[in-house]
Amino acid sequence: MQINETQLKQVDAQVRRLAALPNHFYGKRLREAGITGVSSVEDFLSLPFCEKEDLREAYPLGLAAVPESEIVRIHSSSGTTGTPVIVPYTQKDVDDWAIQFARCYEYAGVTPEDRVQITPGYGLWTAGIGFQAGCERLGAMAVPMGPGNTEKQLQFMVDMQTTVFTATASYALLIAEQVEKRGIRDQIKLRKLITGSERSGEKIRKRICDGLGVEYYDIYGLTEVYGPGIGINCQYGHGMHVWSDFVYVEIIDPETGEVLPDGEWGEIVLTTLVKEGAPLIRFRTHDLSRIIPGDCPCGHNEHPRIDTITGRSDDMMKIHGVNVFPAQIEEILATFPEVSSEYQIRLSHLDGRDTMRIYVETNGSVDWEELRGRIARRVKERIGFTPLVKIVELGVLPRSEKKTKRVFDERYD
Repeated sequence: MQINETQLKQVDAQVRRLAALPNHFYGKRLREAGITGVSSVEDFLSLPFCEKEDLREAYPLGLAAVPESEIVRIHSSSGTTGTPVIVPYTQKDVDDWAIQFARCYEYAGVTPEDRVQITPGYGLWTAGIGFQAGCERLGAMAVPMGPGNTEKQLQFMVDMQTTVFTATASYALLIAEQVEKRGIRDQIKLRKLITGSERSGEKIRKRICDGLGVEYYDIYGLTEVYGPGIGINCQYGHGMHVWSDFVYVEIIDPETGEVLPDGEWGEIVLTTLVKEGAPLIRFRTHDLSRIIPGDCPCGHNEHPRIDTITGRSDDMMKIHGVNVFPAQIEEILATFPEVSSEYQIRLSHLDGRDTMRIYVETNGSVDWEELRGRIARRVKERIGFTPLVKIVELGVLPRSEKKTKRVFDERYD
């Protein structure tokens, strides 16, 4: 979807504001490029990209595009490596984020009659407080549990008769397995699940939906751009609508930076249209997706749909000269009904060569040796090299209350 006239005017206002800030990194970049405004699609496409490293270098409050007296809150990215990214918010930013999140709930069919159990983390991370603010703006009952304490989560799910559960896909899977293990499926009233923060394949989704008896909704967002809640899939399921009155989305070729037409896969680039505290112009997310062409049956075609995130351009693994993404391994494993949705990939360097070990779970009724061989052959056919496949009992691989780490590169340890 090409940027429209209203969006161009909004970007123009942001560009002019940033260009006037003497010490802002993007303002300096605009001045160096001789850019003073945006009045056409060509002008927009001439705007430079920005990256997470640019935001790190602005630590602590160099991203602020307003006086400090107008900043009412900060959040920080959840990454565990490198200098954190500090994102300042004005009151309008906080309100706009709640509006977007409430819209997510509405698209998922959540109503003021629902009880929403919120398990993502609170604090500097944007997740928990975003889920709560949107819930309260909608008028539903928030049950702000936060992460962990699975025993209490299950107790409240039963006692409060929670109807909507919000979590990472990893924690939703853990909860589904515990509900099944304890035989309490008939005591819970869940009808919707909203997950975010990590990609999840169809096998994990089906396992969760079967275990909890819920409709599955996937939310999109990142701390640098408000937080989760800038998009969600509607009741028709496929693809996530991104709120085009707040964010403009592009898909680019990760290597060349060329903007790709709707339908082609590439890297998501986001521009905030009305954000005050820390506006971002053409921010490279490194998330891989595509804009789904055509109309959505829900009728909300003013909000473009991005496809399920397949991974990140910086998640690529190179082994035996072959570029591999974790999503490719996950897709292969999904074709084997004998294995669970959980897996682990470990890369190591042994005897002068790189080795990939893939750990999968199955039960004792399966011929492990025969299954190991079939999985290894399928990976060889699809990707071009033979991994070492390790099979373990169901439940051995770790479940997480946050994001599950599935790829371990031990070659440089």
